[in-house]
Amino acid sequence: MTITALKTFPGVALAVVLVLVLSPLPVGARQTVAQPGHSVTWPSQRELVESSIRDGVVDRIEHVPIGVTKPKRVYFRGDLPVRSAAWKPLMPGRYNGYWESYKSEIAAYELDKLLGLDMVPPAVERQVKGDIGAAVMWVEGVKGWDPSVAIAPPNPLEWTRQVVRMKMFDQLIANIDRNQGNLLYDGDFHLILIDHSRAFTTTSDITTMARPTMFDAAVWNRLKALTLPDLQASLGKWLGKRELEAILKRRDRMALQLDKMIQERGEAAVLMK
Repeated sequence: MTITALKTFPGVALAVVLVLVLSPLPVGARQTVAQPGHSVTWPSQRELVESSIRDGVVDRIEHVPIGVTKPKRVYFRGDLPVRSAAWKPLMPGRYNGYWESYKSEIAAYELDKLLGLDMVPPAVERQVKGDIGAAVMWVEGVKGWDPSVAIAPPNPLEWTRQVVRMKMFDQLIANIDRNQGNLLYDGDFHLILIDHSRAFTTTSDITTMARPTMFDAAVWNRLKALTLPDLQASLGKWLGKRELEAILKRRDRMALQLDKMIQERGEAAVLMK
């Protein structure tokens, strides 16, 4: 879903710009919000959420009014922990000059799981009316960026950590399309990342993504430990060997970037412990 791209993201100062984009619920619908303001509910029930998205009976399909790839929203019948999902039957190929694939949506979720980020909503492969694609959990009760409205999160340090992790993730997966249309947060200021269909190309370039001003030490340790067999086990169904090797090449370039930052500013100013 591509809207006007943001060139930079807030750092420590955190002058955050956001607008409410809540979707109304039909009478009797069951929300996935576990508590007021908290929308990141899937980590505690992954298998149930994934199976609901994969196997849930589709009740109806609606067009989403934004997004250049024309995604749709599918609603499920019954009392499931997921009321609806974004539906993206985007077969691998070039669209409007960009390489895109529904498989990248699933790979982003699986890598998020592998790294323990809990920022990318569950995404699974399924068929809808004979078409195959990615079904991505539609997260309820979230807000999105809007340059016309400025607010500040109650915990600036934790928000900064999430922004740092987002930038690290985007460099790792070669996500060139992080913009105000796919950067969300909930009432508890948990950052939620969607729309990764343009990620996971074979490029080793990390300069086209927003550069982290710091690195999260815990996430970086997990990145350093990644091996090709690890990636093949988690992402091999969705990405080819060249795409998997490119992840490690970008990781290695991130290491050089981090080393330079430490030399210039010192480890304490660069690594978030």
